Amino acid sequence: MEAPLYPDIPLDPSTPRGGQPAFWVGPRHLAGDDGRLYDAIADTLAGLGWTCLTIVRGRHEPDETPEDRQVLRSTVLHISPDALRWAQWSLADEPFHLGELPIAWQISARAETSSPLAQWSAYFTLDVPGEAVSEFLVALDARDQPAVPLAGPELVLDAVVAHGWFRDIDQPQAAATDPTFTSHLSLGEVPPLIQDADPRALTTEADEAGPVGWQAWAEPALGAPCLWAASFSASAPHDLVATFAASLSSTAPVLRRVLPEATQERLLRAPAM
Repeated sequence: MEAPLYPDIPLDPSTPRGGQPAFWVGPRHLAGDDGRLYDAIADTLAGLGWTCLTIVRGRHEPDETPEDRQVLRSTVLHISPDALRWAQWSLADEPFHLGELPIAWQISARAETSSPLAQWSAYFTLDVPGEAVSEFLVALDARDQPAVPLAGPELVLDAVVAHGWFRDIDQPQAAATDPTFTSHLSLGEVPPLIQDADPRALTTEADEAGPVGWQAWAEPALGAPCLWAASFSASAPHDLVATFAASLSSTAPVLRRVLPEATQERLLRAPAM
């Protein structure tokens, strides 16, 4: 059972009592996103040279002053220099849900700029550790052909097993969990509305098995709401998913000022000096 290293230090670093303004915490997969998932990913994309576009749609009434204008929907889109990959912050734009949590980031790639459709997509809710999403994006940006698979699915499980996760007894080639049985990684049928170029994603009947893709989630307690969830469509390259999985399961501590309420008692933490 994990316990705080310093239980007397307030969980909210802004609270006085001589506590530090930030903590080094672990395990990473339960540490949340520090309340800054957008900023962390936007900074990564800016560093990679991606272009940021903001599309605002609203309602403008006659004789209405600019400050009274109603914004109905707002989309922030980041596009790579070659326009083969993009990331959309969809939390403010009527997102659909994953594990009963609203999608925050959708990341997609295509094989050619002439294609209007994504070859594959990946989805992340709030509280997915920003470090894992950032490393996924850096690996995606480094690829010459972002839609071409370079490895098999075993690479994904190998990445988490190397950090102490356990393969599922019933599905050792398709699922794994962390040592506390809180976070999970599974190769299974993708949820509805996940965009992918695989035609089965659109043509599968209700009684047929659909395409499979990697799914990850954290469930702090049995039957409790998920802390976060991530979904990769069927055509998402396994090596990119493995990069995400390796970062997610990393034993290296991460810097946090805000700890998730659902997992704060499970986190090891030490004040950042």
